[in-house]
Amino acid sequence: MELATVALSAFLLAAVAAAAEATPVNKSCVTGSAGASVSIGYGGASASAGVGVSLGNDAYQSNCPLAEEIVRAAVEEAVAADPRMAASLLRLHFHDCFVNGCDGSVLLDDTPVFVGEKTAVPNANSLRGFEVVDAIKALLEQACPETVSCADVLAIAARDSVVASGGPSWQVEVGRKDSRTASLQGANSNLPAPTSGVATLVQKFTDVGLSAKDMVALSGAHTIGKARCTTFSARIAGVGVGVSAGPANKDMGFLQSLQQLCAGPAAGSALAHLDLATPATFDNQYYINLLSGDGLLPSDQALASSPAGGAEDVAALVADYAFDASLFFEDFAASMLRMGRLAPGGGRAAGEVRRNCRVVN
Repeated sequence: MELATVALSAFLLAAVAAAAEATPVNKSCVTGSAGASVSIGYGGASASAGVGVSLGNDAYQSNCPLAEEIVRAAVEEAVAADPRMAASLLRLHFHDCFVNGCDGSVLLDDTPVFVGEKTAVPNANSLRGFEVVDAIKALLEQACPETVSCADVLAIAARDSVVASGGPSWQVEVGRKDSRTASLQGANSNLPAPTSGVATLVQKFTDVGLSAKDMVALSGAHTIGKARCTTFSARIAGVGVGVSAGPANKDMGFLQSLQQLCAGPAAGSALAHLDLATPATFDNQYYINLLSGDGLLPSDQALASSPAGGAEDVAALVADYAFDASLFFEDFAASMLRMGRLAPGGGRAAGEVRRNCRVVN
């Protein structure tokens, strides 16, 4: 499918306009396919996004009223064509926010005089969905030039990707600016690795101002998407050669199936579902899998094996979310909002609204 052609079609613009007339853009509650409906309670309050800039729910209400509908329609089309795209767009927002705040820096391409974040170890040959963001941005520039930031596109698209996969919805706070720079070093050092233990995961989130509870809730994003064999090789090392089934290896059949997947000549490019049970549905199955020993990444399975104690009992939160999908939906939405408020250390006042998300103006 030619995404740019489809996204820029007059048909899509007409569909967006019709949907906007029929349906209000923002909702005041969190809703999910499991039937959860819970009040988040921000009610239009703004959140600090750095010096001179505040986030709110109505930043584009007057100057780009169709902004959220344009993003939603494009995301739904992209996810319908490729269900994995939902996880890819959600991951872009996460990888953006963890490196000097939510400023669209992850979208910048390298140039002869500039090195962006796309070649960082956690991102190279891993992040995807850039073409979908390009198509969305082109639509927005056509509707309301130089108005909606790329950072806001990522935040809105992340929410819409979750909803398109059956997960909860929430009001996205908007008003971010796009950075004029990026940090390869920050991307290499700030983002959690798939082999991280609980202590490291908690520290990575604490470093950016998020809690252990945020870490457990946001890890639930791994209920959709796929991962390469190289990211979970530590989970299958030694399987079938005398390794006992410890707490993290309860389901040896699951681990053996992964070993078989990753044993062939194309193992380097082989992909496994992060959630084997409901791979394209945003639900709480991820946590159920952890309790059964079926977490794909070492960093995921570690959450269910963490010792009790501390400010947040990580293993207890895993169990809570496994048994209560509504609680997970509520906490996930709240944590997404907190992550979305992460701002550059110097604030966003000096930022811009890029015309093309890949390059500064």
